[in-house]
Amino acid sequence: MNYRSLNDLSRLSTAGACQIPNDIELVVGIPRSGMLAASIIALKLNIPLTDVQSFLRNDELKKGKTRTYKHASLTRPRDAKKILLVDDSICSGNSLRDAVEEVKAAFSGEVVTLAAFAEKNNRHMVDVHFELVEQPRMFEWNIMHHPYLAQACLDIDGVLCVDPTNEENDDGPNYLSFLGKTHPLFIPSVEVGHLVTSRLEKYRAQTEDWLERHGVRYGKLHMLDLPTAEERRRLNIHHKFKAEIYSKEPLARLFIESEKKQAIEIMSLTGKPVYCIETNEMYRPGELSLLKANAVRTGALVRTKGFTKLKAAVRKWFPANSVRKA
Repeated sequence: MNYRSLNDLSRLSTAGACQIPNDIELVVGIPRSGMLAASIIALKLNIPLTDVQSFLRNDELKKGKTRTYKHASLTRPRDAKKILLVDDSICSGNSLRDAVEEVKAAFSGEVVTLAAFAEKNNRHMVDVHFELVEQPRMFEWNIMHHPYLAQACLDIDGVLCVDPTNEENDDGPNYLSFLGKTHPLFIPSVEVGHLVTSRLEKYRAQTEDWLERHGVRYGKLHMLDLPTAEERRRLNIHHKFKAEIYSKEPLARLFIESEKKQAIEIMSLTGKPVYCIETNEMYRPGELSLLKANAVRTGALVRTKGFTKLKAAVRKWFPANSVRKA
């Protein structure tokens, strides 16, 4: 599972700025996710920004008052001589092709196309791309709406809704109130294969009611079958339970977990990728051992440098000749 974050997009837009022609006067984003990449590029290059529909209507360009823009005299988008048409990624190329046709039908100037992420087999469809990222791939900004969620396991607390506070997590009346009123966070727009939560089985009815009210579609709801929250805490079984379900589901190819520590533990136990809401990172099998190796290597380098400095100090204060004479 290839994954790119907002941080990756920002970093790549900086590194790839040299590929964008200097005479671009306007950045035009393809809604919706294309506007994300377009906005970052326009801000960094200090170029006016608009979206495709506003461009086609020739709506007046809006500008902030706290900075001076390049091409500040440009007030209508179709007065530009050369524009950059931007999408976040390209797959079949249909969205970009449709946007290009619409724009060229209304615009006599030059159109340069850009997709932040392309693939080997479609990179020729755009003039500029920042990085080749092959399928399967997910982005931070589309992960909760991706078709792959049909083959994914999702945590509930910290993902679909906020976590309970210590006061709410009393396994009693406060917790029952939390289950009914908790605030939704990231509700998927597609059906999810599995919801896997360390909530207790005795709260299934309240959980199912909340999920229905907030439009969460899912295949199976897996809950922890223990008598009390105290017993759950004593066994410290949260990540083990989630990893067991994830392992037993052969079609499950991704787990979305709220907490970093649990995400790494689930990934380690299952050998499957886990995306963490807390860190916006994808933890993949093999990376944990790499992280450990890097930590060990860094520690060894620090110790080696320290030992070298110590030996230099000893030589300075106790020259070899003086030791021999003694």
